[in-house]
Amino acid sequence: MSNLRFKAVDEASSRKAMEVPVPDVKTSDYFGKYVFDRKNMRKYLSKETLKLVLNAIDRGEPLQREVANHVAAGMRMWAMEMGATHYTHWFHPLTDGTAEKHDAFVDFDGNGGVIEEFSGKLLAQQEPDASSFPSGGIRNTFEARGYTAWDPSSPAFIVNDTLCIPTIFISYTGEALDYKTPLLKSINAVDKAATEVCKLFDPNVKKVFSYLGWEQEYFLVDEALYSARPDLVLTERTLMGHDSAKNQQLEDHYFGSIPTRVAAFMRDLEYECYKLSIPVKTRHNEVAPNQFEVAPIYEECNLAVDHNLLLMSVMKIVARRHCFRVLLHEKPFKGINGSGKHNNWSLGTDTGVNLLGPGKNAKQNLQFITFISNILMAVYKNNALLKASISSATNAHRLGANEAPPAIISVFMGTQISALLDNLAKSKGLKDIELQEKTGTRLSLSHIPEILVDNTDRNRTSPFAFTGNRFEFRAVGSSANCASAMLALNTAVAGQLKEFKKEVDTLISKGKTKDEAIFLTIQKNIKESQNIRFDGNGYSDEWKAEAAKRGLDCETKVPVILDAYLSKESVKLFTSTDVLSEKELHARNEVKWEQYTKKIQIEARVLGDLAMNHIIPVATRYQGLLLDNVSKIFALYDKEKAKKLAAQNLSIIEDIAEHMNFIKLKVDEMVEVRKVANKIENEREKALTYCEKIAPYFDLIRYHIDKLELTIDNEMWTLPKYRELLFIR
Repeated sequence: MSNLRFKAVDEASSRKAMEVPVPDVKTSDYFGKYVFDRKNMRKYLSKETLKLVLNAIDRGEPLQREVANHVAAGMRMWAMEMGATHYTHWFHPLTDGTAEKHDAFVDFDGNGGVIEEFSGKLLAQQEPDASSFPSGGIRNTFEARGYTAWDPSSPAFIVNDTLCIPTIFISYTGEALDYKTPLLKSINAVDKAATEVCKLFDPNVKKVFSYLGWEQEYFLVDEALYSARPDLVLTERTLMGHDSAKNQQLEDHYFGSIPTRVAAFMRDLEYECYKLSIPVKTRHNEVAPNQFEVAPIYEECNLAVDHNLLLMSVMKIVARRHCFRVLLHEKPFKGINGSGKHNNWSLGTDTGVNLLGPGKNAKQNLQFITFISNILMAVYKNNALLKASISSATNAHRLGANEAPPAIISVFMGTQISALLDNLAKSKGLKDIELQEKTGTRLSLSHIPEILVDNTDRNRTSPFAFTGNRFEFRAVGSSANCASAMLALNTAVAGQLKEFKKEVDTLISKGKTKDEAIFLTIQKNIKESQNIRFDGNGYSDEWKAEAAKRGLDCETKVPVILDAYLSKESVKLFTSTDVLSEKELHARNEVKWEQYTKKIQIEARVLGDLAMNHIIPVATRYQGLLLDNVSKIFALYDKEKAKKLAAQNLSIIEDIAEHMNFIKLKVDEMVEVRKVANKIENEREKALTYCEKIAPYFDLIRYHIDKLELTIDNEMWTLPKYRELLFIR
């Protein structure tokens, strides 16, 4: 397909996409239309049933099976009125995606016909085939039984004609086979631990919530161009492709005017999100061309994770309506900004206090510093674990590259908070802790209102940054399930808060006052966690050397990074908080190593196929045209003149031959190394072999393919180039 053809198809897609209608109603009129939320529960459930369900949601009280029957009846009535004909248990297997099996609301009525039915039993529990999902050896092929169980804290919703019921997923023997189960346990663990610490300051606190606000970055590519790139179709990233002459170097895309086609897609996406109660609020152009971001209002962690997974699914559906494809891969294009999913995390009490927000008096600020210092300590002690929680074959391409944080976990606190922590570390006694409120700055323009300046700056190179009233975990990948990072963070903080409370209680038993015990423990934690704090340039080589001296984890190989889950400290942390058992941890690592291997394996196969089936044949044809031209020149002119006239073509012919020979040689070598690696039975060893011996071939082969792209006739090149893929018309 020629580049003129690419352009024609792209323009046709643009015209078709603009025909999609945009709703002309207020958001509040349809927000939550397809969600069985509290508003709909009040309408379809009895007062007694509603009370029991809300107690389960708000207080974690168990629901009896007879209550589930009443809920199921009301839920079915609502769903059928909304046009639903099927239901499914919607869960998060260990694939970073979601899973669902649809069943119809039908059963025999005993008279030769059918009736619509949906019981409490069907709502509360189902039985998918556990052997068909990643289990890390917990389930064998012949041991298929697994269970999904209803999670009342996340409301059911309707997609197309199907009622989707958020559930956990466990094996027949009780181990978690999903992300939601340990996430819920980590939320419970941090709630219990944080509540006990809060009671040191306010005995009225009964519950602590963990909140999450994700920032979803993504690329949009025209569907026709996407379909012409087998590497994008099969791996979601370009395995070859030379830089476009213009990409992001002018810094003109970030926050720029949103392209008309993209704006239409965004409006449609928001409309679909609001109907599903996904509270998306922000939309804008990101740094790279064709890169964008959507971000919501913060929600409780469990619901936010569900909404992010649902968003990713909805994005793909809506994109097709607009003749786009969404790319959620962390690095779909080499040499430009990759995509992350910044996880903004905070803790808040049932009394309305943001535990990560500075207070207005000494007591409130002491509580603030208590939680800040414990989070610093948790991240310091578990920096390798937190890095493992965000590591994958895809995110490895992004970390440390354009606009992404480095593969070393450190914490940015900002000038004011850092100075306060340093002063507290040197203090000899309990003093009032004063934090400056936002200060005003006036410009020399009388009509511009006063600008309020935050007590922290931003640091884009920090993977874990304090941003005023929350921490932003910036290292999370765009395609990942947020639960992986959040359950690790919640568990690490829960474990540290338990340790803090124990130390404070010990000091009190030895005669210290409560405030003295709190202060002394805070001071110790600030000193011990000093090495995790870094406010400088995380991209610099100096920081890498400094981080190693500080004892921070500087490993860059994903299979080795994942070992952190199985360290003695991590196993103790997860088991002591009842989030994951040692067996579950080992199983999950088996899954992670296997997924790493398979992703590199697929990319290696695709790269080899494209090199041999697309690149070399095109290069050979173009080389043949040049050889024919040279032959004709020598036939027309004497030898000396012909040499001069054909010199350029002869040089190109030689270059093409060298590039083709190198590509063929390295593809053959890669295939042989892969054959050896595939015989390795140990998943970690196999993943490490793919990391160390197979993945390095990618850049070697790509370099020569990209050189051929610059040499071969543009009309002959079979793959859309970066300059076509990256600029929406």
